[in-house]
Amino acid sequence: MNMDLKDRRKKGWGRFFRSFRYASRGLRNVFLEEQNIQLHLSAAAIAIIMAFVFSIPLIHWMILIIVIGGMFALEIINTAIERVVDLITEEYHPSAELAKDIAAAAVFVYSIAAIVVGVLLFYQPIVSLLFTN
Repeated sequence: MNMDLKDRRKKGWGRFFRSFRYASRGLRNVFLEEQNIQLHLSAAAIAIIMAFVFSIPLIHWMILIIVIGGMFALEIINTAIERVVDLITEEYHPSAELAKDIAAAAVFVYSIAAIVVGVLLFYQPIVSLLFTN
């Protein structure tokens, strides 16, 4: 199921393409199992629809894609940290709890930044829509 040590020593296209299979399996698991990533997916869909509706400039699209991609990547890393901590210890340990809390805090900080970026990107188009006759 996972890459073993023997596979890690190999080089070539087979290993390269298997890495995509492993990554897609992880991605599928995160999107199907993690509630927070589903929330981020909904927010991303709304932002993308708004970007099409308001015909935002290319530079704004690039910023939006970077912010959305960063949010997904950070949430995936947070999930990986939580799973590893759960794997290492089944009993309560303050350091394990703190590691999970810190990873969640990173997602929280980035979420606030993403909201600010969204407001900055969509403020003018929304104001123009609401107050232009």
